[in-house]
Amino acid sequence: MEKKALEAQTRTRFGKSGRNILKGERKVPGVFYSTHSETISIETTENAIKPFVFTSKNYVIQLSIDGKKDIECIVKDVQFDPVTDRVIHFDLFGLTSGEKISLEIPLVFTGASAGVREGGLLQESLHKLNIECLPSNIPSVLEVDVTNLKLGKSILVSDLKYDNISILNPQDTVVVSVVVPRGVELSITSEEEISEPEVISRGKDKSEE
Repeated sequence: MEKKALEAQTRTRFGKSGRNILKGERKVPGVFYSTHSETISIETTENAIKPFVFTSKNYVIQLSIDGKKDIECIVKDVQFDPVTDRVIHFDLFGLTSGEKISLEIPLVFTGASAGVREGGLLQESLHKLNIECLPSNIPSVLEVDVTNLKLGKSILVSDLKYDNISILNPQDTVVVSVVVPRGVELSITSEEEISEPEVISRGKDKSEE
């Protein structure tokens, strides 16, 4: 997974007044925590945290607090203003080498679906997968190839296989499917369709007269 640096400072301003001051300075409060350290209240600028939030990829963050050495972590949770969509709080979780972590990874659908070529509509039911893996195996995205996905068919979680990753979603969850667009009738010729036998009329045999 690609790594990016993030500069943050220890947060010293709390409560409603503290939040208002940070907001006026275009800064965002957050916390850093891990299984082996205490929670640290931090703050950073809106522009600094945006690349880790408004993206279709996941990044390993090299966090620097008050200029101290980098700490590897990931974005674990983000809260947004319901009106402006501005980031108002974020959680960072520290990574420990050799210790598995659970997180969400964005899905990227690749290929031109056979069902779409027949006139179907690709319907994406999942946009992220919940996975568990070691920090060294965290992917930026997970690809799902839909090339062979036919009209009326679906790809389930049970159909997906990735090296060094355990998928935590239920196995019967639909990931993506090709459906017939509403109000559209498609004429599809299938090998399984059975033709009606041809009926041939004939006159009476002379022996029957």
